[in-house]
Amino acid sequence: MDLPQIVSREEWLVARKRLLEKEKEFSRTQDVLSTERRALPMVEIDKDYIFEGPQGKVRLIDMFEGREQLIVYHFMWLHDIDQGCHSCSFHVDNVPDLTHLHGAGTTLALISRAPLASIERHRQRMGWTLPWYSSYGNDFNYDFHVSNDESRFPIQYNYMDKATLEEKGLQFYTRDNGDGQGISVFVRDGERVFNTYSTYGRGADPMLTTYNYLDLTPLGRQRHVSQMPYHDEYGQPVDHSHHHH
Repeated sequence: MDLPQIVSREEWLVARKRLLEKEKEFSRTQDVLSTERRALPMVEIDKDYIFEGPQGKVRLIDMFEGREQLIVYHFMWLHDIDQGCHSCSFHVDNVPDLTHLHGAGTTLALISRAPLASIERHRQRMGWTLPWYSSYGNDFNYDFHVSNDESRFPIQYNYMDKATLEEKGLQFYTRDNGDGQGISVFVRDGERVFNTYSTYGRGADPMLTTYNYLDLTPLGRQRHVSQMPYHDEYGQPVDHSHHHH
């Protein structure tokens, strides 16, 4: 185990205070960014998407459950094995007590391009209760660039086109019929729904509270997000051959 060097408390304080200056600078930068994010303009959603949920057919406006804001996690589906993605499952395992989000007028929901029966099976295995909807059969995933069907939609992920993705070695996201993950934020004004923000790739990192804790420790994260097992698979070898980031 590679542990940090041993020093006296006095030497440690000098190093700690030096780091504290950088931490404060980072926090200030983050606050400025968050302010700019909140000030982004918004786009009205004019398509009438129909999703499927455990209670039947729903529209985007129904997912708000009467609240002002909706955060959607685009949960990637592994179509080859008909399972939810491992790293997306890790993201959802980190979801906080929803009471506090609801108290802030905000609903969190998952959307996957997978049959509802498959979604329900994975949800039961994972023990999750948060709302999870199927976009199987509508354009939602394609319009938000988390699924590809090159015959109908130009490939795009994280605001990069196919050529750029390939140039950057990100072919994983150019697979036809493949999915990626991300977060989209919506706000409503009466019956009108607006998209204010969408982020992909590491943009979903704020969800990873486990990593925030581990980042405080000398051993750090220990596993890359793509190497996270399902939470019921610890102590078993995990096959990640179908999956990488």
